[in-house]
Amino acid sequence: MDPDAVAKAFVEHYYSTFDANRGGLANLYQEGSMLTFEGQKIQGSQSIVSKLTSLPFQQCQHSITTVDCQPSGPLAGEQHALKFSQLFHLMPTPQGSFYVLNDIFRLNYA
Repeated sequence: MDPDAVAKAFVEHYYSTFDANRGGLANLYQEGSMLTFEGQKIQGSQSIVSKLTSLPFQQCQHSITTVDCQPSGPLAGEQHALKFSQLFHLMPTPQGSFYVLNDIFRLNYA
């Protein structure tokens, strides 16, 4: 499996789901998954989704400009664009799909 193709497909799926139905991201995380959001550490699928769905905006549209991949083993009306960095560490499941083990999000202020 091509790691770049997996990364591109994952990023497209993640952000389209985030933009349309953040609660639908739950199946991408497991109980051992951790999200670090602006320095706040959150662990477990339900806690992560609770954080993402509690963000103070309802509408969002991501514009993906770049996707960088490094394989590491098996593998509401806001009109202002915000720049950010987000790192996902994907792990394979026994069923042949992937879940997010680690997710780090930071706004880029500049």
